[in-house]
Amino acid sequence: MELDLRQAIVQRVQGKEDEELTDIIEGSIDSEEMALPGLGVLFEIIWKNSTEAARKKMISVLQKQLPTGQA
Repeated sequence: MELDLRQAIVQRVQGKEDEELTDIIEGSIDSEEMALPGLGVLFEIIWKNSTEAARKKMISVLQKQLPTGQA
């Protein structure tokens, strides 16, 4: 049975308690770049299951944290 990356990541986090999910996310944030696809899959799940208001809030937070590009 062949799993794609999304399925593998979902299986890794299925059934985890809140604290375990938090540890997985926080452990991935500052780790090697190979953890980034996993965070992307988790963000995709969050995004697809968020209200429009929650999405706007996430975008607002993101915009505030991105460099402006001005020197």
